[in-house]
Amino acid sequence: MCKLAAAIVWMACLAAGAAQAQLVPQVQLPPVSVPPVKVPGALLPESGVGRDLGALAGARLVRINTLAREHRAELDRDSRGELVVRAEVVAIDITEAALKRALVDDFRLKRTQELPDLGVKVSVLQTPAGWSASRGLKRLRKLDPDGIYDFNHVYLDSGIVAESTQPERPSESPAAAATAASRRVGLVDGGVDAAHADFRGVHFESYGCGGQSVPSEHGTSVASILVARHSIDTIFAADVYCGLPTGGAVDSVAAALGWLARERVAVINVSLVGPRNALLERVVNALVVRGFLIVAAVGNDGPAAPPLFPASYDGVVGVTAVDSRHRALVEACRGQQVDFAAAGADIEAATHSPAAHAAVRGTSFAAPVVAALLAEDFSAPDPSRRDGVLAQWMSRATDLGKPGRDDVYGNGEVGAPSGAYK
Repeated sequence: MCKLAAAIVWMACLAAGAAQAQLVPQVQLPPVSVPPVKVPGALLPESGVGRDLGALAGARLVRINTLAREHRAELDRDSRGELVVRAEVVAIDITEAALKRALVDDFRLKRTQELPDLGVKVSVLQTPAGWSASRGLKRLRKLDPDGIYDFNHVYLDSGIVAESTQPERPSESPAAAATAASRRVGLVDGGVDAAHADFRGVHFESYGCGGQSVPSEHGTSVASILVARHSIDTIFAADVYCGLPTGGAVDSVAAALGWLARERVAVINVSLVGPRNALLERVVNALVVRGFLIVAAVGNDGPAAPPLFPASYDGVVGVTAVDSRHRALVEACRGQQVDFAAAGADIEAATHSPAAHAAVRGTSFAAPVVAALLAEDFSAPDPSRRDGVLAQWMSRATDLGKPGRDDVYGNGEVGAPSGAYK
């Protein structure tokens, strides 16, 4: 049984739970120093990408290596080579007794955050001087065998943006082109350039970076795809990067998801990927139980790669990408985590420039297609309606590949223009 179908059965047994919106003023910061991965325009969209599978699928590893090398003071890697914040361990719902033992053992409590709408308390502990995160994690698990601890893993975006932007073009006003009722959607990503012409008539509510605006190309591109159908008029944008080397750390992602839970944003797009992590799993499970829909990119590590998260957690809607010929991207991950396919190549999206657009490629840019569609039908978190909405979209999807659900295209492609398969 596929991941999503299994989650639907599981969700039938579960129940739910409040909030208030927050608007943060946009303040411009200087350009940031951690750019997104880019590739030559020749790879996007027409080239022999089959020859380039190694380069495309290896982009995340290259980025991990580069970040770890250039930011040794802030970043490290775990035993699997995944990126982590140096000398930090996250604790979930740590008890007072366990915290006291850790402090006696020379750990330091850096910060604690309650996520009341998800029933989770997150504490970040710094390891004793000279200790790695790996050593600290082992020690905490020994001090508190019943506790839940993990690395502060760093999650990266799952797409590439062409180096050269296309010439500026006029952008249609969403108000003039609206064809469906307005909807809101959540976005956990880099910062969005809300001044871009693609966002005329779109309202942003922002979270993260101390209320300051740190636009990113990836976040801006994903947001522009969310509003491309003109049915989304409000984006709750959580910036988990803020231009920092430690951007995308799991405690920041968890806090962003906690904010979206508080604001009761029913559909949340997460075009980020990384390893399995106890904190992320706990937060995702809490959202799923409460009837939220998390839509996540499955990643671009290649067809033989192990599952990436959060897309591979039960109850998350995993999205792969297809090109203009409705073929799965050669670098897209495959497996039970794939629920839907959508366009993620041979397309353009907004970039961090007033009206410019660039070619984009990757599962990052397919996920918002699905998130926008789901948001049209699902406006408030509701466990009793969630499964029905997903079932409807399964029935509407165009079957690709082998008949029925498969590990390449999931239940099929959604969001293609009318007549696309002729």
